[in-house]
Amino acid sequence: MCLCFLLFVVQVAGSMTVSTTMKTRDPYIIVKARDLIKLLSRSVPAPQAVKILNDEMQCDIIKIGSLVRNKDRFVKRRQYLVGPNSSTLKALEILTGCYILVQGNTVAAMGSFKGLKQVRRIVEDCVLNKMHPLHHIKILMLKRELAKNPALASENWDRFLPQFKKKNVKQKKVKTNEKKPYTPFPPPQQPSKIDQQLESGEYFLSDKKKLAKQWEEKQVKQAEKVAENKKNREQAFVPPEEPKTHNQDVSNIDKEDVIAMASLLKKKAKEFRKQKSIDKIDAEEFIAGPSKPSKKKSKSFR
Repeated sequence: MCLCFLLFVVQVAGSMTVSTTMKTRDPYIIVKARDLIKLLSRSVPAPQAVKILNDEMQCDIIKIGSLVRNKDRFVKRRQYLVGPNSSTLKALEILTGCYILVQGNTVAAMGSFKGLKQVRRIVEDCVLNKMHPLHHIKILMLKRELAKNPALASENWDRFLPQFKKKNVKQKKVKTNEKKPYTPFPPPQQPSKIDQQLESGEYFLSDKKKLAKQWEEKQVKQAEKVAENKKNREQAFVPPEEPKTHNQDVSNIDKEDVIAMASLLKKKAKEFRKQKSIDKIDAEEFIAGPSKPSKKKSKSFR
C-alpha cells in the first residue's frame, strides 16, 4: 500500500466527502477511499474494509433489491444465497477467493477482478431464479480440479461440466367462465309447484287424501331409515373373517392323512384276518377216505 494522506469531512446532513492533501502521492487512492466509505456504509467490518486500500484488492456492490418485485420471493432467494448457517456463502468465498457480505438489498464483495465477476454472475442467477448457487459451487469445484491438469489447459471444459436444466413447475390453471352465446329469447319458464301437482293429479285430491298420502310417504321413508340404521348397528356385531394361516392348513392336511391311514390299516387288518382263516383249513377234510365212526350212539331198534 502506497503512502497516502486523505482528509475525511463529515457534514451535518449525514454525507461524507474525501479529499486529498499536499502529501498524497497516489491519485487513485481517492477512488479507493470512495470504495472504503461504500463498504463501511454497508456494514462491512472496519478491519475488512480497510483492505480495499491495497492495490490488488477491488470491490463490487451488487444491487439485488430491484431484481424481484415480490418481497417474500426476494427474501426466499436471498436466503438461498446465504444457506443454512451461512454454509453456501462460506463455500462461495473459498471457491472465488472473495469476501462476500449480504446486507439488505445489496451484496458487497471484495477480491480480485476474476472473483468479483464470478460472484456477480452467481448472485444475479440466484436472485433471478436462473440457477441455484449449489449448482455454481459444483461447477467451480470441477473447474478447480480441471485446472490442476496441465494437459487440459488449452482444451474446452464444457464437456466435463454438468448441464443443469431448469424444471418448470406446473401451475394451477385459472378457471375462466366461458361466456354463453347471446340469444335474444329468454330461457323457458320452469314449471311451478301447482303445475307439477296438476300433472301428477295431486291437485284434485281432497285434503284428507293429501294428508294420508304424505303420511304414507313419511312412513315409507321412516321404515327405510330404520332398516338402514339396524343394518349399520348389526355390522358392528358381525365377527370378522379369520385369515387362514399356514398352521391351520397343515393341521387340516394332517387330519386327512390320519383318516386315510386309519382306513388303510382297517382294510389291511380285514385282509389279514381273511388270510388267516384260509390258512387254518385242514386239508384232510377235502381228501376222500374211510369214514370215521361217529361218536354218537346209534339207536337200536328192538
